[in-house]
Amino acid sequence: MSALHFEGEFIGKKVVITGAAGIFGTWIAQAFAAQGAKLCLSDIRHEELRAMREDPLLQDAELLFHTTDLTREASIAELAEFIAQEWSSADILINNAGIYQRHRLLEMSMDEWNASIGVNVTAPFLLTQLLAKQMIKDGKQGSIINISSGAALTNQIGGGHYSTGKAALAMLTRSFALELAPYQIRVNAVSPGFAPGSEVSELSADYVQNMINQIPLGRTSGPQDAPAAILYLCSKSASFITGSTLAVDGGRTAGTFKRPQPQDGKVT
Repeated sequence: MSALHFEGEFIGKKVVITGAAGIFGTWIAQAFAAQGAKLCLSDIRHEELRAMREDPLLQDAELLFHTTDLTREASIAELAEFIAQEWSSADILINNAGIYQRHRLLEMSMDEWNASIGVNVTAPFLLTQLLAKQMIKDGKQGSIINISSGAALTNQIGGGHYSTGKAALAMLTRSFALELAPYQIRVNAVSPGFAPGSEVSELSADYVQNMINQIPLGRTSGPQDAPAAILYLCSKSASFITGSTLAVDGGRTAGTFKRPQPQDGKVT
């Protein structure tokens, strides 16, 4: 992350990251830590969250931890109160947490539906509402980033609940951007690309290669891709950007794409 430079503007900034123990959450935390930010890392996975203390890329960062169940309104309120007690308010909120489990809509239970919509839509709504009020109280011109997905634009069987949630999150981003603009609090979204890692470790090599073949730029998302976009959107360079969604997916959502196969040493 050392290749990213923002002239010290994130030094001492207070950043809240949900879903911090996952692959994207970890990459985001590492990126902000490299810029000198203070971090509050939130996740429901208590042991994985605490293990982040041992991450060599977070060793020099000032860290807070909060085990949060984003399916419970009371737990989200506890996280907001924790932020108020420790910092009074955050400068940056990254609504990164999300869940995806394959369920056909005709077979989904209400518990499964509510869990998906709860984490992917309701939790960002509640946490943004609570932390934005703290920012307003302290007069902070904060930045809020929602982590979206290409699923907001495309769909597949078994993922209808997830696509519905991410599409709703895109509109929630724009809606909060309008309401918070008078306070100079900006709200944007980043839509990362496919990244093989801990959450998808059981995927076959053929599946991963098939995914890569659908990405025009021909590779998966790496540790600096989405975090670089997030840092930019939170920086002064993006001070006139709000209500936007930035796709960082190698062109996958630009349109239908199938990588040409080489024949006799040539690509057709």
